[in-house]
Amino acid sequence: ADWSCCERTGARFFLTSTSEVYGDPEVHPQVESYRGNTSCTGIRACYDEGKRCAETLAFDFMRSRGVEVRVARIFNTYGPRMDPNDGRIISNFVVQAIKGEPLTMYGDGSQTRSFCFYSDLLEGLNKLCESDFPGPCNVGNPEEHTIAEMADLIREFASSASTVVTMPLPSDDPRIRKPDISLAREKIGWEGPRVSLRDGLEATIAYF
Repeated sequence: ADWSCCERTGARFFLTSTSEVYGDPEVHPQVESYRGNTSCTGIRACYDEGKRCAETLAFDFMRSRGVEVRVARIFNTYGPRMDPNDGRIISNFVVQAIKGEPLTMYGDGSQTRSFCFYSDLLEGLNKLCESDFPGPCNVGNPEEHTIAEMADLIREFASSASTVVTMPLPSDDPRIRKPDISLAREKIGWEGPRVSLRDGLEATIAYF
């Protein structure tokens, strides 16, 4: 229905895709031309393959019906106003640290993620929407951190005495995640995040 509306009105269709289209990547950092390493039957398949399918449909609609599309591949994002129960790494750690509960870490914490503060993400998304580039385009922070490092930083910034407990790593959980944002710089003029991890975490902790 949204695509039909775009066709009638000439509006652009904006799809918020995800870094999960890359699966458990064998290319690092991840570039948009990389086709990914995903399992179509694993426990994460519904989300991973759902987003891949959405990208396919968006570009098919662009080619067949002439509708303008913009596709952003969003990497881990955080900031104030996150739902404390959304199950994300930072919100989980922050809530547990503030309550003095053990931080739940899956695996040994060596897996990596890249965390982008919400205001930086919004700037990148706006630039993509206003550009002539359909995408897909990575929008995220090219600064990479291990999960264990994030647990330590959040405990430090929250002045928390919480310990860390480890749980089995879920099946198909990506080992590494880091965006290459060269295309964003070239095509949409987004130079990447400006908010430091420290400043972003402190603002997020203050909100909770």
